[in-house]
Amino acid sequence: MREMRLLALDGLPEIKAGDDLAALLLAALTRGGLTPVEGDILVIAQKIISKAEARLICLDDITPSARALELAALTHKDARLVECMLRESLTVLRAKPNVLIVEHRLGCIMASAGIDQSNVPAAETQHSVLLLPEDPDTSARHLRQQIEALCGARIGVVINDSFGRAWRHGVTGTAIGVAGVPALVDLRGQSDREGRALQVTQVAAADELAAAASLLMGQAAEGCPAVLVRGFPYALRESTARELLRPAAEDLFR
Repeated sequence: MREMRLLALDGLPEIKAGDDLAALLLAALTRGGLTPVEGDILVIAQKIISKAEARLICLDDITPSARALELAALTHKDARLVECMLRESLTVLRAKPNVLIVEHRLGCIMASAGIDQSNVPAAETQHSVLLLPEDPDTSARHLRQQIEALCGARIGVVINDSFGRAWRHGVTGTAIGVAGVPALVDLRGQSDREGRALQVTQVAAADELAAAASLLMGQAAEGCPAVLVRGFPYALRESTARELLRPAAEDLFR
């Protein structure tokens, strides 16, 4: 019988800029009676990475451009917030009331450039927004190195954000940063149960991990930004989340 376990790490404090996430995560593991072992994966919510990396931006410091004012009028959003979205984006793909879809500078197609105000401390919510990490793959790699140095076991790290999807309602966990985990598992050439060779099957393994962990993390007031995954069915390897991005030349809908 194959088994994969997901274990929520409880008791993490409100994360602030400069906090030692590796030490805080290991302390949470210890409180839960857990010791990282070879092959374990930590799935971490993007928000605590962004908070630790001081990606909280005060809107009062933002002066909207003419383009931001134009899009703010169309989308009914705060022009300062729209300006932040533009600064984080390569291209605006769609704009309509209450919706702004962009190609983020990281290459992801996403709403509002991933900028969020949920679970930002109440004293800052009216004036501040949280941006994605500057480089989530680098963030994941550094966190993995720090944790491995402290615990001595080879692990993987996935940074998880919540994305909406074309043609489907609702958000789901999506990997935006990866270290030591295969973002994409290529099964082409392997045989199915009837002996037929798979022609196109590639598994978005890091996204599947992110989505599974999101069930424990929640989307509102759960306060569970980290999940330990044990029993991942694929071999760990070096990777980045960019493996999951479809090149524009292969995008049939843009």
